[in-house]
Parts: sequence; structure tokens; C-alpha cells
Amino acid sequence: MYELAILARGGVLLTVWALAAGWPAGRLAARLRRDGWQRICRGAWAVPGKETDWRVRETALQLLRPRYVCHHGTAARLHRIEVLTGAGRVRGSGSSARAGAGSRASLPPGDVCLRRGLRVTTAARTAADLIRASGSREEAVVTADSALSRRVVEGVRRDPPVRYEELAAQLSVRRPGAPRARAWLRLADPAAGSPAETVARLRMADASLFPESQPPLRTPAGRPLHPDFLFRAAGLAVEVEGYAYHGTPRAHERDIARFNALQSCPEVHRVLRFTAREVFTRPDRMTATVRTALEELGAATRAT
Repeated sequence: MYELAILARGGVLLTVWALAAGWPAGRLAARLRRDGWQRICRGAWAVPGKETDWRVRETALQLLRPRYVCHHGTAARLHRIEVLTGAGRVRGSGSSARAGAGSRASLPPGDVCLRRGLRVTTAARTAADLIRASGSREEAVVTADSALSRRVVEGVRRDPPVRYEELAAQLSVRRPGAPRARAWLRLADPAAGSPAETVARLRMADASLFPESQPPLRTPAGRPLHPDFLFRAAGLAVEVEGYAYHGTPRAHERDIARFNALQSCPEVHRVLRFTAREVFTRPDRMTATVRTALEELGAATRAT
């Protein structure tokens, strides 16, 4: 009989491999538990000391079911595409639909790729699936913006996983939810830097407020800056901040320094800052504050 650890792949041992190596079925489970192996699901175990996180579970599923492909939320995490769930909760992952092996066998070969060691729907197919399945405009556009933009996700700076043409082509296929998804795609803005910025832009548009997104500016010292939003005619910049969405407290500190530099730009007369929590939970207050500031700046301009 082979040692059990030698039989494992990627930290996962399948019961069938141990049985094939000569381990008797009656002794196997007891031996695994005694040695500290962790049961992942029926027929699969994680090596002692290994955290049974979502990647280990998906690895076990793919070893057990050769045709299984990660999709929806799990595919989004593998591609580092952000997904909005609930009121202001952002994640890069979620529970993938536990479809049987056969249900994914009909995927076109071009819709499947290898990502971080797992078979997964391509970024374009993943984003399209999520947009079609979205329960709200905000969920759909957050996914589209994240898929189309260059940004930092889970501490990793990455290029856009998807081109607009690829995503549009996926949504042109006749599938449930496609017409609504195509309408939502037209609201996407690859300049968006975070889910909170996406929701802020949508809420401002609902209030007939249409700023520029991430316009290029320079401080008098020549430092380049891109405010989240700019109402150029009024000179009003709007920033959505909060270290929970920018990654770390250090990143939050950099945002504060950036805010101070932004106020020195010639195009900027006033800066408004909103937390991500405000954007998600009190959007009406945010838009009312923006509208009041625009009116005050307009009145000041007319007075001069």
C-alpha cells in the first residue's frame, strides 16, 4: 500500500485512489481521521493541516467529476471580477451553482479555460452569466464595470479580464435574461474604479447628474490625478472613499493625501467625499448634497 500523502494531488486525496492503491475500505476512513485528514465532501479528503477553502473544494469537485467547470460566482473569483451582493457587500467569489457534471458538458469549448489550476468559464462567459442572472441593475453594472476595467482586486492589480466586444458578443446569444442584460451593459463604464463608484454613478444618473468619470487632471506641481467624478463646468469633484473598498488602511491613507492634492488642481473649486457605506445605504443624501453644491458653485460663478 502506498502512503496516503503520496497519493494526494494538490492537497486533495480521493477515496478511490486510496482503494486502488490497496487500502481496505473498512480501515481507510478511520485511518484518515486519526492522521488528521479533513473530509471535503463525499469521496474527497484534504491533507492534514490544509485549509479547506473554496479553491480546495473546487479542486476536489473537479477531481471527482472530470467534466465539472467552475462557473458563476466561483469563476468570478478566479478571474478577479467583483460581484455585488446585498446592500453594499462586495465579493470576488460566491457559491458556484452545484450543477451535475453533465449540465456543464454542453458549454462550447471556447467558453472554457484553465485559470489558477482550475477549469473555469472564460472571463467573458462568466461576466455574461452573472449579468444575465443579476437581480438588479446595480449588481449587473458592478459586474460589467469590474470585468471591463483595470483595477486592484483582492490586493492584485490586474488588466481588464474582458473586452467590451467579447462581453457584447456573449450577451448577443439568445439565453434567458439576455435582452435585459444587453440594456444593462450599455450603462457600463470601464473608467469605474470600484463597485462603490459604479453605484454612485448610477444613483447620480437617476438624479439627472452626469459627471465625467476619472478625468485626467494635474496639480500645479505636475502630479497627475484622476478624481472619481468631476462636474467640470462647476469645478466640483466627487470622491468615493473607504479603505474597505481600496484594500488596506495604507491605501486609505494614500487616498487622504490624494484628496488634499486634488483640491489644488485648477479645475477643482470644491471636493465632496462620500464613504462607500453612504453610497450604498444613503444614495439620496449623496445626490442631494451634490446637487446643493452644484447650485452653490453656480450661484458663486454668477455673482462674479
